Amino acid sequence: MPTTAILALEDGRCFPGISYGASGTTTGEICFNTSMTGYQEVITDPSYRGQIVAMTYPMIGNYGVNPEDNESSEPHIRAFVIEELCEVPSNYRSTESLASYLERYNILGIQGIDTRALTKHLRSRGAMRACVTTELSEEEAVEAAKNSAHMEGSDFVKEVTTKESYIWSEESRKWGLANHSIGESETYKELPDAKYKVVAIDLGLKYNQLRMLRQAGFEVEVVPATTSAAEILAKNPDGLFLTNGPGDPAALTYIHAVIEELIQKIPTFGICLGNQLLAHAYGGKTFKLKFGHRGGNQPVKDLRSGKISITSQNHGFAVDPDSLPDDIEVTHINLNDNTVEGMRHKTLPVFSVQYHPEAAPGPNDAAHFFEDFAEMIESSKS
Repeated sequence: MPTTAILALEDGRCFPGISYGASGTTTGEICFNTSMTGYQEVITDPSYRGQIVAMTYPMIGNYGVNPEDNESSEPHIRAFVIEELCEVPSNYRSTESLASYLERYNILGIQGIDTRALTKHLRSRGAMRACVTTELSEEEAVEAAKNSAHMEGSDFVKEVTTKESYIWSEESRKWGLANHSIGESETYKELPDAKYKVVAIDLGLKYNQLRMLRQAGFEVEVVPATTSAAEILAKNPDGLFLTNGPGDPAALTYIHAVIEELIQKIPTFGICLGNQLLAHAYGGKTFKLKFGHRGGNQPVKDLRSGKISITSQNHGFAVDPDSLPDDIEVTHINLNDNTVEGMRHKTLPVFSVQYHPEAAPGPNDAAHFFEDFAEMIESSKS
């Protein structure tokens, strides 16, 4: 007999459904993702720490789960909301079902939800706190949502950052080669020699960022988010990389100061939360979006070239362009709402983007930024 479950929003609206994965009660900010594929990468993206994620695509789980598609060591979502669960996955790389994967990590799932109605509600009312439960009444679940923590002012970075520094050494996968047959061993792309050393401050990174840095010819050392500027400078890096991550960028004042010092001395590239933290280091501000940008179909315009890219995004905060000083140029904007999607410093070798050039999941239109980073470092040495 299926177990009933409830998704309750803080404004009192409730969505009854069926439980899959773990049972119990959890709360967090609810958001929606419009990607058609890549649910495993979404689940393991540390940027979703503290959030309940709803997928707008109607059937989820059809290709199962496999350990090689994880973007971190474990899931970070609080709960996973879908319309229909595929209980019999079919893919030669699958090692388990989505339901068993979530159950193994004690993550609640709820299916049978009208995700179109839920998404329209969130787009109209804005992001809000929510509760997913298999044990509370609707009234109790709404109260649990109301009593949960707000995303504003939250610091989830300390929960997801690495505890110790390490050198990234994983091979770089290249799927879909013409001579590859189903059932054969996967093939790997030969990696270039490491020409430059980059220190990546782990704010909640995704593995594919490290893979693409390595593909671009970098030796990558990952350090905790609490690492001091002096400790990073002592490693004598050629470049600094600021990763994506969860929570409110304005709350991370201990990182603002470190970045402010480092960008004066090291060429720097930032992605997502890294872009927002650079804005604070410049003296600017960020603000919370009404319902965020999450999915693999966000159009971004490069204001310098006029080129438009379709991008993968996952963020609930954005940079306030009016707060930026004169020596910062906004280089990219989102064509849906004109929010800031990229910046560069006019005199220092520093640039950043709000979206995810490493995709995972999503399009690869913006993958060139990792090579651009290498070229910037080369130019700064000449």
